[in-house]
Amino acid sequence: MEKKQQTMMKDNQQERFPIVDEEGTVIGQATRGECHSGTKLLHPVVHLHVFDTQGRIYLQKRPEWKDIQPGKWDTAVGGHIDYGETREEALHREVREELGITDFTPVFMGKYVFESQREKELVYVHRTIYNGAIQPSQDELDGGRFWSMEEIREAIGKGVLTPNFESEFQRFF
Repeated sequence: MEKKQQTMMKDNQQERFPIVDEEGTVIGQATRGECHSGTKLLHPVVHLHVFDTQGRIYLQKRPEWKDIQPGKWDTAVGGHIDYGETREEALHREVREELGITDFTPVFMGKYVFESQREKELVYVHRTIYNGAIQPSQDELDGGRFWSMEEIREAIGKGVLTPNFESEFQRFF
């Protein structure tokens, strides 16, 4: 059973993503494997920062099996836009899959290009205030919790948070 679980707990390298220009116009398509192999093919992703009414921000814990930034704390919801899917469809799908939330009102904050050694993403950033139940996906995440702004500031630069989250936090908050 454990071996079967490890096999299932892996990103689908054949999943198809749109390739976009820096304005977000689709100019092609490629697989996840191609996008994450160092080719720097620009592909779009959606992020949602979930705040509670006390101003704390929810972070997810990335599982150890992820191909990018395993084991680190990251944006509440982050996911790729699939080829043929709209930004809004992707955002609602990812929030439902990762946190079990279906009733939220996203506020668009902006977009930017994030580049690492392995990939290049056009990131569409959203935020919401949410006080309902959060049920992190047991298949996709290693849990999550609300962090105070001070806790996040103290963790920056210590290898606890993903570089993408740190950059985005400093840019938008």
